[in-house]
Amino acid sequence: MTATSPLPAPTGATPGTSAAPVAVLLLPQRPALLSRSGWVAVLAALTVACVLLPSLNLLVPAGHALHVDGYWISLLGKFCCYAMCALAMDLIWGFAGILSLGHGLYFALGGYAMGMYLMRQIGTDGQYRSTLPDFMVFLDWKELPWHWSLSDSFLATMLLVLLVPGGIAFLFGFFAFRSRIKGVYFSIITQAMTYAAMLFFFRNESGFGGNNGFTDFKRLLGLSVTTPGMRMTLFVLSAVALAGCYLGLRWLTRAKFGRVLSAVRDAESRLMFCGYSPLPYKLAAWVLSALICGLAGALYVPQVGIINPGEMSVANSIEIAIWAAVGGRGTLIGPIVGAFAVNGAKSWLTQFAPEYWLYLLGALFVAVTLFMPDGIAGLVRRKLGGRSGKRIGAGVDSKNAENKA
Repeated sequence: MTATSPLPAPTGATPGTSAAPVAVLLLPQRPALLSRSGWVAVLAALTVACVLLPSLNLLVPAGHALHVDGYWISLLGKFCCYAMCALAMDLIWGFAGILSLGHGLYFALGGYAMGMYLMRQIGTDGQYRSTLPDFMVFLDWKELPWHWSLSDSFLATMLLVLLVPGGIAFLFGFFAFRSRIKGVYFSIITQAMTYAAMLFFFRNESGFGGNNGFTDFKRLLGLSVTTPGMRMTLFVLSAVALAGCYLGLRWLTRAKFGRVLSAVRDAESRLMFCGYSPLPYKLAAWVLSALICGLAGALYVPQVGIINPGEMSVANSIEIAIWAAVGGRGTLIGPIVGAFAVNGAKSWLTQFAPEYWLYLLGALFVAVTLFMPDGIAGLVRRKLGGRSGKRIGAGVDSKNAENKA
């Protein structure tokens, strides 16, 4: 908060005369990144992900009561990637007030960039024993198309994982924000963009595997992607990336950048009246969220072993928004909780009654909108605030009783 305080009287002033108070502007202090309990929670989560779970999976023999099966490691790795997408959605929706229904596109683009590298790593071990990917041999292609030229380099692949989603997000965001498209119109345009990209990737002529996409991955950096060690490495990388995204976004949203984003969400016209141009802030947040989704997609693909145009479906993009809404927008920790909670329920229910999942997802979204507009994080905050308020109230009552006595 900005505050003012009067300066003390000058040393040479005549006693008895009153000097006019001079207001001094005190700039707000930058808050700490995390409280002590917050750092303890982050370090505890990283210890569980990087030390405890690898030990219980790789060192404890199968059949032991403490052994963690590889299925749960892969599942948690997927959830970490989903949580990164929810964080990206929270940055652009929760802090800037821009609802995107097309972030599944950036997630899939990062996944396709990694999938192209993994397809090249198959080499001549495919069904047709050709250096070309199997789907190209099946379609009677004689050589790699131009957009596959850098796919045999891991370093170039990692650059493409970020540059392709970031570049498309920059072009789309620049023209959309400059044209002051906002609200439901912006959401519909993002949905249309994702749908158009999905239709393009479905075509065999695009060179992205058509309907089947990329699958049957065998190696990553020359190592098998199916070994327990590689599976655990990918999970740990996903968990560390999630923690890094959380801390980075927390630092960013508590700085001036985050305050301007909140002003864009709450009163953009007033922000412009104060001399700020919202375009660079909205564009930077939009591109950054696309980069996070692209990185999540690159970590996701080798863990699930497939990428196809279905990842660009409108339903997937809407699910990302639901994760953020259920967890709590504008809180950073809420979208992580929402991604784990919703996908945990999905994994559990689809084993028994998959036909009811979409009904439950719709009911969950309606219930959160009506009864928990701040999501799980807001509900927990109100509960904890109520308890602390009761404790404060009890302390005040007891103090008043002592004063009366």
